[in-house]
Amino acid sequence: MAKVTIIGATGNVGTFAAHAISAIPHVNHILLYGREGRESLLKGITQDLGDSFAARGTDIRVTWTTSLDDVAGSDVVVITAGTPRTAGQDRMDLAMGNALVVAPLAEKIGQVAPETKILVVTNPVDVMTSVALKYSKLKPTQVFGLGTHLDSMRLKSLIAAYFHVHVSEVHTRVIGEHGDSLVPLWSATTIGGIKISNLPEFSHLPVQEIINAVKTSGQLIIQNKGSTVYGPGEAIASLVRTVLSDENRILTVSAYIKSEVHGIGDVCIGVPARINRKGVFPIAIRIDESEVIAFRESVEKIRASTKEVLEALGRSSGQ
Repeated sequence: MAKVTIIGATGNVGTFAAHAISAIPHVNHILLYGREGRESLLKGITQDLGDSFAARGTDIRVTWTTSLDDVAGSDVVVITAGTPRTAGQDRMDLAMGNALVVAPLAEKIGQVAPETKILVVTNPVDVMTSVALKYSKLKPTQVFGLGTHLDSMRLKSLIAAYFHVHVSEVHTRVIGEHGDSLVPLWSATTIGGIKISNLPEFSHLPVQEIINAVKTSGQLIIQNKGSTVYGPGEAIASLVRTVLSDENRILTVSAYIKSEVHGIGDVCIGVPARINRKGVFPIAIRIDESEVIAFRESVEKIRASTKEVLEALGRSSGQ
């Protein structure tokens, strides 16, 4: 049985993620962490979740804390803390402010729970994954981000709708930045096991319209309802389940790569990775040349942003 901690549990994504994670059979303890001054809200959320578990018939212990020492013993720690994106705001606009939140959290988590796996959700997620990796001092296989997992699911859904097939028949990937420079892998997309480019209807597929829809999906949700909650929450739970169930599934998450994609690497970014109880392991892939070019551009963008943020963090801490 496993303990999962949600850092930033008073936020919308953190709260719903806790509820979604409670459906995982391997989980018997969910710890909700929030900053000091949020005790009443944490207590209320804990009581509300406890009632929902009772109504569902789920025997899960749910507790709350404002002390990171209580994170000890966690099998997975989900970091959702930080400033959420608002309408009209780019994820990169949040970089420095959220890095100042994630860095000390990751450092403490690495100290009190050295065997845990850290799942970073805070935006910009690729940069924050690098921050968490550096400051936690954990192995690269222990730290990963939500990355393009949700983008891949969004693309999968749009393709299924266009071809009028069940989403389970579509297999596709989005790699690169969780943001404007994301890269859909059409070369790795299949429907019913058939490469999408071998389907005559593919020639009529509004590719650019679909790509734009994936890129702007989060922004449109924020404009219409204030925040993205259910999509990220379920995506988080699916990754936690994959780790705790030791599933060895290949999912597209933000992970540290050396040279797995055409020799490109030394950055945390969205790539296909094998995920199990031991952690996250990026797999080597070969893709079309146009996709290689786009991925390299995405990596260079994230690498530059990551370097800038890490250097600024170093100056702020006197390192």
